[in-house]
Amino acid sequence: MNSPEETKLTKAPRGTRRSWLGRIAGSFMGILGSLAVIFIGGFLLFATGIPRVETPPPRPADGIVALTGGASRISDAMELLAHNQGKRLLISGVNPATKPSELIRLTPEYEKLFTCCIDLGHQALNTTGNAAEIAQWSRALKFHSLIVVTSAWHMPRALVELRREMHDTELIAFPVVTERMRDSPWWRSAQTARLLMLEYVKYLATLARVRLEP
Repeated sequence: MNSPEETKLTKAPRGTRRSWLGRIAGSFMGILGSLAVIFIGGFLLFATGIPRVETPPPRPADGIVALTGGASRISDAMELLAHNQGKRLLISGVNPATKPSELIRLTPEYEKLFTCCIDLGHQALNTTGNAAEIAQWSRALKFHSLIVVTSAWHMPRALVELRREMHDTELIAFPVVTERMRDSPWWRSAQTARLLMLEYVKYLATLARVRLEP
């Protein structure tokens, strides 16, 4: 036997039910539209906030760390080390099969630095692993400040991961600007826009994960 509420719903005119469903659909589409506006607005802020010009660090730090992923990251980090911007350099996320001699061939002008002041990290497989590897290296050396070298578009996500591991360490960003980012605005290249959109999604996912973690 139907309840009074079910009887009312069954006897409700079709027009009333359609109006009710239309209001729900309209509300749902409105929420989706608002979320889309917020997402796109956030992406525009993210993309326009990425620097297109490299600037030297404001001050030296105890150490320098470079996250692998581009040859210019390593060479820029070595140049900072050569100019006494840090005491030691860690190149994090190096392929286990890569030997120092191979890196020396790529940057022969910094060969002497490899014998005294450069460490290679082979454990990290992604940005989260980079942060853990860098934190372990920094604590072992009792460093309290680091210059972080990575691509400009990768820097926001890298800093989130690093701050999660080293909330008591001063992190000084040195964003490496690629020629593609330097030569023309990101919106003029579909490939660059696609790269930034993917990185923005990863950045949001990282922020959500870090905030939800204990």
